[in-house]
Amino acid sequence: MVRALRSHEGDPPPVTILNPQGASQFVLVCEHASNFIPARFGRLGLPEAELVRHIAWDVGAADLTRALVSRLDAPAFLANMSRLLIDCNRPLSSATSIPEVSERPIPGNQKLDTAELLARARAWFEPFHAAISKHLDLRAALGRPAAVIGVHSFTPVFNGVHRPIHVGVLFGASSTIGRAMVADLGRDGDLIVAENAPYSIDADDWTIPTHADARDLPGVLVEIRHDELATPSMIDAWADRLARALHHAWRSHAP
Repeated sequence: MVRALRSHEGDPPPVTILNPQGASQFVLVCEHASNFIPARFGRLGLPEAELVRHIAWDVGAADLTRALVSRLDAPAFLANMSRLLIDCNRPLSSATSIPEVSERPIPGNQKLDTAELLARARAWFEPFHAAISKHLDLRAALGRPAAVIGVHSFTPVFNGVHRPIHVGVLFGASSTIGRAMVADLGRDGDLIVAENAPYSIDADDWTIPTHADARDLPGVLVEIRHDELATPSMIDAWADRLARALHHAWRSHAP
């Protein structure tokens, strides 16, 4: 089952909800699923070629999320706009919420007034996270367990530096489940698996601190190097690995 919540002014929905009645304890969140920018924003002044790059979205993350939905019978929440419009994994107070620079200047994000900042937050950020909160509130009311899993990808080269790791598992309070995932993924000897790399969860993150840590729920963010998600068969292989690692990690967490 797929539900899409509509935003205003004829935009696509701010969030697509996959399999909301899924039986799994895992709740998947893909904040950077789309590179879509409404026509009225004029591609934020960027050439079309920039919108297929990693600056606009997490390449392959949406397809990986969809593959995990079927393997886990999990619900999933996918944001339907480019993170260049507003980043759904950043606090609204962050300088990177609506970035003026993302590897290069973003012309359409320069010196925005308060009205525009608020309009973007109300159109996309707020309904996306309200949908996740509503789902988690309902689970809590029903006594159903939940673990929040962020699904991301990262670019193989950043600022000219090559990144050799294949997958990173990021966590704040959830060190038990996070390290169990790292250990399970490390069983595949040809993979370079990292803990809290190529990024770490800090005050500039939103999803895991807000929807997992603040609720005392397990929460991890998974980062796959996006050249590992280049074909459907590669995505399927990663979905299999992650499903296995998540089940292993849940067993380590469960009392």
